[in-house]
Amino acid sequence: MSKQRITAIALLLVLIASFTVLLSIGSEIYREKPPIPTAFVDNQGQTLFSQNDVEQGQLVWRSMGGHQLGSIWGHGSYVAPDWTADWLHHEAQAWLNITAKQRFNTEFAKLDSQQQAGLEQALREDIRKNSVITKANGEIEISLSATRIAAIKQVEQHYLALFGDDPKLSSLREQYAMKEGTVPNLERREQLNAFLFWGAWAAVTERPDADYTYTNNWPFDPQIGNTPTSDNVVWSILSIVTLIAGIGALVWYHAAGKHESLPTPAEQDPLFYNKPTPSQRAVGKYFVTAIGLFLLQILLGGITAHYAVEGQNFYGIPLAEILPYSVTRTWHTQLAVFWIATAWLGTGLYIAPALSGYEPKYQRLGVNVLWVALVIVVLGSMAGEWIGVQQYFDLDMNFLFGHQGYEYIDLGRIWQVLLLAGLLIWLALVTASMRPALKVKNEMRPVIWVLYASCVAIGLFYGAGLFMGKHTNLAIAEYWRWWVVHLWVEGFFETFATSVIALMLVRLGLIRARSANAAVLFATVIFLTGGLIGTLHHLYFTGTPTSVIAWGAIFSALEVVPLALIGFEAVESYRLRAASPWMIRYKWAIMFFVATAFWNLVGAGILGFLINPPIALYFIQGLNTTATHAHAAFMGVYGMLGMGLMLFCLRGLTGQMQWNEKLLKGAFWTMNIGLAAMVFISLLPVGIVQFFAVIDHGYWFARSPEVIHSPLVETLVWMRMPGDVLFSFGGIFMGWFLFDIIKKALAKKKALTVIDDEQVSAKA
Repeated sequence: MSKQRITAIALLLVLIASFTVLLSIGSEIYREKPPIPTAFVDNQGQTLFSQNDVEQGQLVWRSMGGHQLGSIWGHGSYVAPDWTADWLHHEAQAWLNITAKQRFNTEFAKLDSQQQAGLEQALREDIRKNSVITKANGEIEISLSATRIAAIKQVEQHYLALFGDDPKLSSLREQYAMKEGTVPNLERREQLNAFLFWGAWAAVTERPDADYTYTNNWPFDPQIGNTPTSDNVVWSILSIVTLIAGIGALVWYHAAGKHESLPTPAEQDPLFYNKPTPSQRAVGKYFVTAIGLFLLQILLGGITAHYAVEGQNFYGIPLAEILPYSVTRTWHTQLAVFWIATAWLGTGLYIAPALSGYEPKYQRLGVNVLWVALVIVVLGSMAGEWIGVQQYFDLDMNFLFGHQGYEYIDLGRIWQVLLLAGLLIWLALVTASMRPALKVKNEMRPVIWVLYASCVAIGLFYGAGLFMGKHTNLAIAEYWRWWVVHLWVEGFFETFATSVIALMLVRLGLIRARSANAAVLFATVIFLTGGLIGTLHHLYFTGTPTSVIAWGAIFSALEVVPLALIGFEAVESYRLRAASPWMIRYKWAIMFFVATAFWNLVGAGILGFLINPPIALYFIQGLNTTATHAHAAFMGVYGMLGMGLMLFCLRGLTGQMQWNEKLLKGAFWTMNIGLAAMVFISLLPVGIVQFFAVIDHGYWFARSPEVIHSPLVETLVWMRMPGDVLFSFGGIFMGWFLFDIIKKALAKKKALTVIDDEQVSAKA
């Protein structure tokens, strides 16, 4: 059996085994999720919160921006508090003060240390107790003590004022980057309280027959008894051992393998004289659209970052009245997905006919229709999100057309369905043009099939987001959300990109087909071995059982293993830029691939592993360490890769046109240096400051205004500006470059028209 066939079988087994584990864990999450009771009741059976209150409160939370305004269970944005940790801290302080006055007739802070320790122990015994009662009719009730209910009512009043427009809390709302009247309707605010309390209840209530909570003792708060579990520590150590073993094995494999010399490049560019098909020419608008969305994302990113120091204003302008933080951050994160996906989808539509040499009937029409559909989804979803956050929709309409509240899949359900339909149209177009290439038996056939399989996965796996319904338990919603964010973006797009790059380089005659084939299959096996089950590292503390910690810790460590040798890929790619004189045409496309390799190691690898082990994430989930990894990995890897793929396709579309290399050089270096500056001068230092705050005072404190708006942190936020400005220039240079191409193309078209007219006149 050939090595190629063995690798293909290994890939199939990895897929089967990984999805078996993922679905099995999903089934376990369904069974062991934190229950939403029929009612939370007092000792006399009077209802405090009903199931309907919690479920409607979840819809209210989603309508105000959900993850884009603070976080729940550590997932969401970074300026406002984590509402779970914030509620628990407020409730604990209220409980302690109430009890201190009852027993000692004074405030808790005035007690001696022994008295305080005794009350804190009583607090833990009260709030950590699991009092779930399942009745004969299947209804679930959870009883709460009188003291706890009194404490809850105090927290309720604070939140009713905070999410409204109480002038006493205006300063706090500004520090949290909340607009005045975030939820103007009183009934909605009361329902929101029910949902936020349920999330806090799950984070402090111990599972049946266990000494840890539904969220595995997250967030860290020793006062309420939330400290790291043994699973957090043990599996973290084992994940590090797994990482070292995996890197050692891969280095051994790499050293023992046969490395073929690169082929002698052709004297002329093999792609230079290929005339683009009508559908390929129609793809050009995808790249223009991608850069337009990229520039808009940069603008919104600057506004969103500024809200961290001036929560309701933009340099004195009361911008939050029109564009509150929850809207600008929604658009900023969503546009990152949209522009990168647009560039990659355009690449797929361009490369498919190039592989097969076949242009299906109506392919150009399909490409144009799909582009219109994508523009409608982008603009429509953004408008719906703004209307939803402004509370103009009712809750049902918001679910359909407004803001879903879940980060990266914020768009309303109708827009989700339309986007999935667009992806299926894209898959149909790619399939139609690739079909002949799939039938040809040659050395590149396995890579072409891997490419096509990744296209199928990209087309279908976005649909995982539709498994979350209107009232889906948050633990289950997070499970399906990360299927989209991790599998769709970080898994199958990665496979798609690896295959496309290999095929491009083979067509250019820069690498041997046999070598590319083996490398792509092996890389796909390695990436997906850790990447699929590694999805679970996002779910350690989202109401999941401890098995998630074990699987997620080990396999997220394996995700990092192939990135340890990514430097070899960077060096090999860099050498290709000078393989032949005609390669100067592809220099900056190659350079963006080199940047992708660099950020894969730094952003996805080093900064990713910083937050991957359970014990690390336990303390720093939802801090700016997460933003550090997100910016370096998402833009550094997927964004730079999207730029490189776009430039490769544009070279084919522009033919002999002379490019403005200075603009590309400026775009490349300002983007990369700017990204590094914002990550290492601002985001990472802020995350480290918060890390110390968590250890010293508890998670709630690291997300509080005392830390977020401390002089040190605000100074570090301002220090982000040079990097942001430099990165913005990179986007402007890229936009200018595209504008220059369009201008030259129009001039050329006009000149050809004049020549044709003169020839017609001469014949007449």
